Amino acid sequence: MTIQRDLNRYDEQALKDAERWTEIDGDLDGVDPSVAAAILTSRCETIRYDHPRTERWHDPEDVDVIADIPYLPDGGYDAAAGQVRGHLLDIYLPHEAAVRMSDVTPVYVDVHGGGFCYGYKELNRNFNTHLAQQGFAVVSLNYRPAPQTDLKGQLADVQAALRWLKAHLADYPVDPNAVFVTGDSAGGALALLTLAIENSERAAEAFGIGRASGIGFKGGALVCGVYSLASPEKTAGRGVAYGTERKNLESTLGAGFFAGLDAADPDFLTAPDIVANVGLPPLFLLTSADDFIQAETLALATALARKGADFELHDWKPARHDSLGHVFPVCMTWREESLRTLADIRRFSYDRC
Repeated sequence: MTIQRDLNRYDEQALKDAERWTEIDGDLDGVDPSVAAAILTSRCETIRYDHPRTERWHDPEDVDVIADIPYLPDGGYDAAAGQVRGHLLDIYLPHEAAVRMSDVTPVYVDVHGGGFCYGYKELNRNFNTHLAQQGFAVVSLNYRPAPQTDLKGQLADVQAALRWLKAHLADYPVDPNAVFVTGDSAGGALALLTLAIENSERAAEAFGIGRASGIGFKGGALVCGVYSLASPEKTAGRGVAYGTERKNLESTLGAGFFAGLDAADPDFLTAPDIVANVGLPPLFLLTSADDFIQAETLALATALARKGADFELHDWKPARHDSLGHVFPVCMTWREESLRTLADIRRFSYDRC
């Protein structure tokens, strides 16, 4: 009853349209009422921002789409039959790659954002197809959103998808030795943690991953990510505001979302700790001056610079009386800044594979 009353605050058509790219309230039965209410509010408020932008979302004509591939046997849309929407993926291919049928096209694996509780792969379809237009095969992953699982479960989903991909790369006209990862916002966190898991046995063990996929990422493009997920208790006395993002997320997702992470906290849950403890591949980092978590990207860039790592930082400054905001290349691909970002990702990646 409370959930329905909360939904009545929002535009009915917008909520109906948003079912294409996110859960709304279908997975909230039996969830702690305070957590369910916070997740529902987060989802509906984000829909208010995303829905007007969908008028400009489109697939370029020169990109082929292979949708809804199950990467685990239960992947599908029939929840009543035990199927899990979060266990599906899409593949976007430049049509020219399909015509050539030679194994030369680099691959990007995309992990969508959404505060760990909002969105499925369809949320990033417009970004993915435009990234594919730059000359990449793009594999867009679903993972189960909170409250369906916790952070460890989401990382396990990404690993399952990567194992499927590694086993099937030969089925597509792509270069299996030129695989990159991208993610935005919460997806940026999952992408960075996945790079830690793939490049550190200790990190894999800390996140409950017995054996990483071994897909061999050549690099990553992280867009406005959230990287400081350590608990305040484990980062006390460091002189910086660690723990703030963790507390913010716990207020929506509940403390249980971070359950079972004692072995990872803080060694693999802050940007400086990840950089210190893992040999990361080259990274393309993007944020903007009006991104509400700009400091997260700058902290990661600072740690990489101190280590002498291979990375690029793109910190956009919006023009006077303009705004770019959070994950602008993902949600507003038509902007000049977004088009330049896509071209920069192509240059950065092609130079490293």
